[in-house]
Amino acid sequence: MAVAWPAGPAAAQDADWVEPPAALPKVPRGDPTRNLDTLFGALKVAPDDTTAKAVEDRIWAVWLASGSDTVNLLMVRTKAAIDKDDRRLAIRLLDAIVEIRPDYVEGWNRRATVFFLEKDYASALADLRQVVRREPRHFGALAGLGAIMQELGDDKNALAAFRQALDVNPRLKGMADKVKTLTDKVEGRPI
Repeated sequence: MAVAWPAGPAAAQDADWVEPPAALPKVPRGDPTRNLDTLFGALKVAPDDTTAKAVEDRIWAVWLASGSDTVNLLMVRTKAAIDKDDRRLAIRLLDAIVEIRPDYVEGWNRRATVFFLEKDYASALADLRQVVRREPRHFGALAGLGAIMQELGDDKNALAAFRQALDVNPRLKGMADKVKTLTDKVEGRPI
């Protein structure tokens, strides 16, 4: 025996039937900025290194989410190229990524890393500028900026970048030691 469904809005009202909307709204997948705000808040108050690392990993997961199958594939190929030490190919792939998705922070950040490995500091700094412009809390980019400044002998700006990274991520591995060492070197030891 078939079920007799109400026909039309009038029948639906008579049977206390809830008529579905004519057009369904798109379900938001979550606002990445809001998610990051929450995660960065949790990172600042993480009670221990294990908790901080778990929150940090979630932040990286949000940053790595490109929203594009093409970009995801190119990122996988970029990693394979880096693993094979084919940095020229990695840079070409990352060039394509930043062209396809200029707002994808990790494309810029990864390319900056490869430029750093190639000792092309000018290009690395240009890409890090793009990262920090789009995501000022990117502790990885800030740490990278500090590393480049330190490599160039600019300890004062290296210290400033490391302090910024540590301010964003108070438990960033190894950063407190770098800040302490450079503080002593740049500002001297307190009497």
